[in-house]
Amino acid sequence: MAYRVTLIPGDGIGPEVTEATKRVLEAIGVVFQWDLAYAGADVLDKYGTPLPEDVLESIRKNRIALKGPVTTPVGSGFRSVNVALRKELDLYACVRPCKTYSGVFSLYKDVDIVIVRENTEDLYAGIEFERGTPEAAKLIELIVETKRGTVRDDSGFSLKMISETGSRRIVKFAFEYALAYGRKKVTAISKANILKFSDGLFLAVAREVAQEYPGIEFEDRLVDNMTMQLVKRPEQFDIVVAPNLYGDILSDLCAGLVGGLGVAPGANVGDEIAVFEPTHGSAPKYTGQNKVNPMAMMLSGVMMLRYLGETGAADRLERAIAEVIAEGKNVTYDMKLDDTQAVGTSQVADAVIQKLKGSK
Repeated sequence: MAYRVTLIPGDGIGPEVTEATKRVLEAIGVVFQWDLAYAGADVLDKYGTPLPEDVLESIRKNRIALKGPVTTPVGSGFRSVNVALRKELDLYACVRPCKTYSGVFSLYKDVDIVIVRENTEDLYAGIEFERGTPEAAKLIELIVETKRGTVRDDSGFSLKMISETGSRRIVKFAFEYALAYGRKKVTAISKANILKFSDGLFLAVAREVAQEYPGIEFEDRLVDNMTMQLVKRPEQFDIVVAPNLYGDILSDLCAGLVGGLGVAPGANVGDEIAVFEPTHGSAPKYTGQNKVNPMAMMLSGVMMLRYLGETGAADRLERAIAEVIAEGKNVTYDMKLDDTQAVGTSQVADAVIQKLKGSK
């Protein structure tokens, strides 16, 4: 059986890490038919958008995609391709495993946390009102009329929206993920003591959903306390489910616990469609240098294999990657623990493929 998968190389370092990942996935013995689609800064001039409609059509048709990182300028320019994909395809769950591997420098051992982040609501929904606009003035007027507080006239607004529907489906996703992958505990994150009508709703729904899964331990934490607990004793956490903003921040924190974004894979998942991609960005300054670490992208490929039900192949690929990391010889500069020579992106793929050949 061949799996038809939309392959989006991205831009910056995206094409390099995507090619390396494509090679190791093909070496595992699972058959893929790749449907190439192009998105990001490199196609903006040609199509007038970083996310052409044919990319969305391909993903809708295939229902699964493997995507390299794409560039989004900070503070200006076009809308984030990642945010647009999540919105257009209703990819409401962002899944980011953070796991320690022997050979990666980290202050911690035995960390194996999965961040499940709500992907469509909260402050990232993108409903904003610019300072000084008539719309902002109307909002200020409404706040004053309803006696919600005093607002400065020169304020800008980003609306934080959390719904019962969005909260329920992401928390259920976290518990179903726990069942599917043999996880023991789900921790829900909020700031419900202060944000009573948004985070408070998320927490109330999480507690309600937890009652449907008596076999899985449930707890809740305030987000500020959670950051401290993660730094002090991360091994106490298993699956962490959070609203959009907190999930974004905590996933980067957890990536730092296990050695950085070079080993941080990810997926954006909906009810029928899944897009797999590394957590890190496109790093344009390294474009074409055969220098960057492809392992986060490869580990995203491991996640894709598990999603497809190819558990044996996923386990073999993860073991091969872990062995290359542990040996420390064929790794990129960011994973070098000594003064020995680092290798390039393509050489990492070569080393992983050699491990796969030896495991047959």
